[in-house]
Amino acid sequence: MKHLSILNDILGPVIRGPSSSHTGGSFFIGRLARDLLGEELVRARIVFDAQGSYGRVCRQQKCDLGFAAGLLGWEITDSRFSEALYIASRSGLKIDFELASLPEADHPNFILLELAGSSGQEIKLKARSVGGGLVEIIELQGWPVQIRGDRYDYLFLIPEKEKEALRNFLGSFLIQTERIDFQERGEEVLTHIISCVSLNPDLIETIKNKFNLKGFWSCQPLRLVASGKPLFRSATEALILAEKEKKTLGELAIAYESQILGLKESEIKKELGQRLEIMKQAVAYGLKKDLPLQLLRPTAHLIFQTEKEGKLACGGPLTRAAARAMAAQHTAASMGVVCAAPTAGSAGTLPGVMVTLLEDKGLSQEKAIEALAAAGAVGLIVGYRATFAAEVAGCQVEIGAAGAMGAAAVVQAAGGLARQAFDAASISFQNTMGSVCDLVQGICEIPCHTRNALAAASSFICADLILGGYENPIPFDETIDAVYEVGKMLPQELKVTSLAGLALCPSAQSLKRREE
Repeated sequence: MKHLSILNDILGPVIRGPSSSHTGGSFFIGRLARDLLGEELVRARIVFDAQGSYGRVCRQQKCDLGFAAGLLGWEITDSRFSEALYIASRSGLKIDFELASLPEADHPNFILLELAGSSGQEIKLKARSVGGGLVEIIELQGWPVQIRGDRYDYLFLIPEKEKEALRNFLGSFLIQTERIDFQERGEEVLTHIISCVSLNPDLIETIKNKFNLKGFWSCQPLRLVASGKPLFRSATEALILAEKEKKTLGELAIAYESQILGLKESEIKKELGQRLEIMKQAVAYGLKKDLPLQLLRPTAHLIFQTEKEGKLACGGPLTRAAARAMAAQHTAASMGVVCAAPTAGSAGTLPGVMVTLLEDKGLSQEKAIEALAAAGAVGLIVGYRATFAAEVAGCQVEIGAAGAMGAAAVVQAAGGLARQAFDAASISFQNTMGSVCDLVQGICEIPCHTRNALAAASSFICADLILGGYENPIPFDETIDAVYEVGKMLPQELKVTSLAGLALCPSAQSLKRREE
């Protein structure tokens, strides 16, 4: 069962754009694969499924750079990111990308990786990027596994006759919170230790020497380890708890995160403050004139300045929120650092909302952190009940989800109740249901930037409708379930593949990429 974290999975991870599934997901798969190889990497073969979305958008969404940076062992915020392929080649790392029919592919972002190390060590694994920067290794050396980068993973391949001896040995050393899986195949057993803490190196060496080890692989977590029990997994559960404990949704979200990560609430607030700072920086960077977008000309700064001069038809906070959201999305599209909130393709909406609350509404830092937490709580429920992958359910679960999160943040900032925050999120989702992902030329710019802008502005309207008295008849849990079902019904042509919708308009197809 999933144990989601707001910081890990909803207001993060912190990544580089333009895509959390493709840029971020590629990076994280690369990092895990490098760890599992366990030595200096010299060759990598990465195969995309011909029917999936990876192969169609690899270059446009910087999958190639993501894989290269991850395989090099960098941090995703490394300033050399745009040069990762060049530096990999110069350092002797050969990376080949291929497109082939993979009958076993069970996800649009399914990939096959074959790695070779400096001493001749080789591994073969299958993985998938499942949305919002979340990834899974599902097969290693032909063995089914489940490695998500959310724990310390240790895998020991031993003779079948050693199984019980190893089980007994581990039972005397490992604490109860750790899980041990055993798989048998012929005369071999794969022992997979999944731990919230790193194992003592001496223990690992003892196992290697004592049990006729035939293979060993390990990898470290990519993010904070969520080892606690979730306070809630649905809006219904959250509302019962909020009423019982007299908490706002923001306060409840901070309590949730404290319990799931085992950190003090003050530490959670500090981490949330850091995410807020990244959002503010993304807006500021995106308001610059010259950014390396591929199709669009950066215009957020023009809109913002024209509004400031009073030359727009309406103007005001909603327009400024839209311009700020577009600015943050400009940052994501130009490989800038953003919070996947909940994805890179929707990374502009929440920054647009939050910076507007801070700068136009005079919200304090403390209240802004609570508003951001409330947004995270809404995202949690989406994560538990649905997906953040447009490849699975369309744009509605990316920018649509971000808009719902933004609406809850505005209600929280205005002093609203938890129920009102969820209701605002509900009507936001109800009005983006069915939205498709038809990005032009496989690039997260058209229509992504304007959709983020509208989602940010709409967050304030949805909040006002609820705070003003509108009675939402369909609760948030049911709304999410409906959105998810609709998303699964959408044809694959309308889910990131750029095979329908605006992507097929002659004007869209004739646009020239600036990198060319």
